[in-house]
Amino acid sequence: MAEIERESMEYDVVIVGAGPAGLSAAIRLKQLDADLNVVVLEKGSEVGAHILSGAVLDPCGLDALLPDWRDMGAPITVPVKKDNFYMLGEAGQIRIPNFPMPPLMNNHGNYIVSMGNVCRWMAEQAEGMGVEIFPGMACSDLVYGDNGEVKGVVAGVFGLEADGSIGENTEPGMELHGKYVFLSEGVRGSLSKQVIEKYNLDADSAPQKYGLGMKEIWEIDPEKHQEGTVTHTMGWPLGKNAGGGSFIYHLDNNQVYVGFVVHLNYENPHLFPYMEFQRFKHHPMVAELLKGGKRVAYGARAITEGGWQALPKTVFPGGALLGCSAGMVNVPRIKGNHNAMLSGKAAAEAAFEAIGEGRSGDTLDGYDTEVRTGPIGKDLKKVRNVKPLWSKYGLMASLGLGGMDMWTNTLGFSLLGTIKHGKSDAEATGEASKHKEIDYPKPDGVLSFDRLTNVSFAMTNHEESQPAHLKLKDASIPVDVNLPKFGGPSARYCPAGVYEFVGEGADTKFQINFQNCVHCKTCDIKDPSQNIVWTTPQGGDGPNYPNM
Repeated sequence: MAEIERESMEYDVVIVGAGPAGLSAAIRLKQLDADLNVVVLEKGSEVGAHILSGAVLDPCGLDALLPDWRDMGAPITVPVKKDNFYMLGEAGQIRIPNFPMPPLMNNHGNYIVSMGNVCRWMAEQAEGMGVEIFPGMACSDLVYGDNGEVKGVVAGVFGLEADGSIGENTEPGMELHGKYVFLSEGVRGSLSKQVIEKYNLDADSAPQKYGLGMKEIWEIDPEKHQEGTVTHTMGWPLGKNAGGGSFIYHLDNNQVYVGFVVHLNYENPHLFPYMEFQRFKHHPMVAELLKGGKRVAYGARAITEGGWQALPKTVFPGGALLGCSAGMVNVPRIKGNHNAMLSGKAAAEAAFEAIGEGRSGDTLDGYDTEVRTGPIGKDLKKVRNVKPLWSKYGLMASLGLGGMDMWTNTLGFSLLGTIKHGKSDAEATGEASKHKEIDYPKPDGVLSFDRLTNVSFAMTNHEESQPAHLKLKDASIPVDVNLPKFGGPSARYCPAGVYEFVGEGADTKFQINFQNCVHCKTCDIKDPSQNIVWTTPQGGDGPNYPNM
């Protein structure tokens, strides 16, 4: 595509991704200087279409950005009233009391929200301040300046031929240039991944760790609905096969968010994260809640879990990584939206200062310093050992030692120091011959559902004539390496049924059903050969989440 001549547009700041981080940056820039030219480019068909989060929102980020949000019509109206933690066994559960938990685990003052709807509302605030927001505009490439800095992005390429070539209906897109470019693509963003590699931003950090989060929205019997109730579980059905757990959040209108997270550092390649989620709903406690209800939406998304140790350098020549593009989720709290908002605010302030001094295209070191020494860094540092303890020693060690470590960190020190993460999640995958296959019950179509049926509730869609956005570095590896050595795990780790092996013996073929993709990025993370590269499809494609 390098030979294409494109028109270009100039901005002060170009922001990729209309999530909480990108929109916070846009709003803060306009608060600081209404005359700044700010553009936000969103690959989803609308703002919020690709936003999937739990979500219990800690409002500290929004308090810092828009202190009057409570009086501005924000869709943040369901305060947490009750907090439950359970350890599950196959037939029962034990409630874990709240009082031994560190204060940071308390959800008092937080809100159950649809982050998709929160982002739609934030976009309205940003547009009212003069920010240009363009949904349906996927950013497919970076544009570099003469000194190797990022100076812009390519957005709005449509109509490529299936082989990637230019056809008569191809729209070449535009280059959008900025004094600074903010990448707020969320977890494992395709441009963020390129920038981290090009500028070696992770040279001094541990491997990033990830989880796969799957979520359904259920409408339940009003008599069972308890608005404002938050429940988290650990234990069954995962057991020792993988780390992870569930969340059940009662929002308004008799709706409940039912979600399940599987840490992607699991060893057994026979593990089927989606089916673990479906099996979880048959636990007596959960089944009783959902009985008589109906599932109305489904989606999935990877989650950054590396925390403090895995945080890369967040700045590069010409721009910055915001929110989960860098990895700012507090794992034990299962919260990252507050840090995403704080990062957007901090990046905006650094860029505003630089532009005021006549600078552009340089490295905004002040932003990286603020991330590490300000509220984001303090939030992540307190909980930095919970995830590696879980990964190395299991759930009970994480609860005991991790809980103790969080308590001491609230007092300003840690007896454990900083425990390092080990291998990447891809490298953690074991060989199929060394692990037992797992027998999963067939979905009953009432509480549990097959993948393709559930994917239809994500309302995902991709133009089939375009090139597949899921690329193989080597087309032979899935059948020649991953199938015999690892049991073909892509057929299981994908929560949307994108990958399958068809045929038998010498006739086996690897099939990519890219139309099913919900943009979770799990394949890019977990593929044991690191052979799958997730790239952005044309704008507007992918899931269309209503109120995730």
